[in-house]
Amino acid sequence: MGFSTLLNTPLLRWFWGLFSLDISIDLGTANTLVNVRGKGIVINEPSWVAIDKKTKQPKAIGAEAKEIAGRSPANIIAIRPLRDGVISEFEITEAMLEYFIGKAHEQSIVPIPSPRVIVGIPSGVTEVEKRAVHDATLAAGAREVGLIEEPTAAALGAGLPIGEPRGSMIVDVGGGTTEVAVFSMGGIVLSRSLRVAGDEMDQDIIQYTRNKYNLLIGERMAERVKIAIGSAHPLWEEKTATLRGRNLVTGLPEAVEVSSIEIREALASSVNTIVAAIRDAIDETPPEIIADLMESGVCLAGGGSQLHGLVERLQEELRIRVWLAEDPMTCVARGAGRILEDYDNLKSFLVGLERGSTSHG
Repeated sequence: MGFSTLLNTPLLRWFWGLFSLDISIDLGTANTLVNVRGKGIVINEPSWVAIDKKTKQPKAIGAEAKEIAGRSPANIIAIRPLRDGVISEFEITEAMLEYFIGKAHEQSIVPIPSPRVIVGIPSGVTEVEKRAVHDATLAAGAREVGLIEEPTAAALGAGLPIGEPRGSMIVDVGGGTTEVAVFSMGGIVLSRSLRVAGDEMDQDIIQYTRNKYNLLIGERMAERVKIAIGSAHPLWEEKTATLRGRNLVTGLPEAVEVSSIEIREALASSVNTIVAAIRDAIDETPPEIIADLMESGVCLAGGGSQLHGLVERLQEELRIRVWLAEDPMTCVARGAGRILEDYDNLKSFLVGLERGSTSHG
């Protein structure tokens, strides 16, 4: 028996798995979360990489790189290597994955084999985009890579009974994409993937501030204000926040106080798009499953689902119960982690790569 054949025997794979620190990754546009089997979420960091412009070598990754964004010297640039939930910079994503996988390995005090890794991907990605995630994860040090569609992982993480005959529905609002999916009997009955989510909301605030106040603000300032006072529905008590940036007329620094009413107006376009996509999905859902949803409701997951008033807005629009998953930001990573805990029974939720699909680049 050859060595490569020996490596693939069930007994050795089982033995290898005993010592491997298997991990699941929510490779998000805004944040990357890493879940280690048996330990839970060990990493939750921004998906940012600061690189040297000349050498293209990473200088900082994760939270440190995000801190550098907008403040770096001329020779260093901080970028996000994923856009709209897919890889836009392959080598930089590979370096980021290698860093996070290595950091996860620090959880073990003894040398361990390369991990089996399961990565969440948007439901609307192409074969080329799937292959890019698969190849980047292998190149970053995984011994085996599984891919799971993010709405499926989010539903598993939220505890939805997607393997049962009754229907259930999840809306996963991330940084780059919003995923809408209806499940029954272990499969997706219908799904929608739109590239309108948290990032688009930040851009809405930047554009609104520019148009109304001639004030240019950065993405981080927009994100902070969105989290602090952004909403999809009138608040019990409207709030205010201060925006700081550069006046486009004078070129000088300026601070402007804005209300939650203004920020809600700024976010209206993106929120309306998300609401319309959910309504369309419900409109196309079979009547029997609609009856199930009237009992179980619609589950919200993802960081963007925490926008103030989104649950109330959707309940008004859909006339159905809408509820927020427990710890919505970690649902995808935790759901993918459930596959690792019960691999033989849950591996059917993984998606395969088509033979002969082209690689990245």
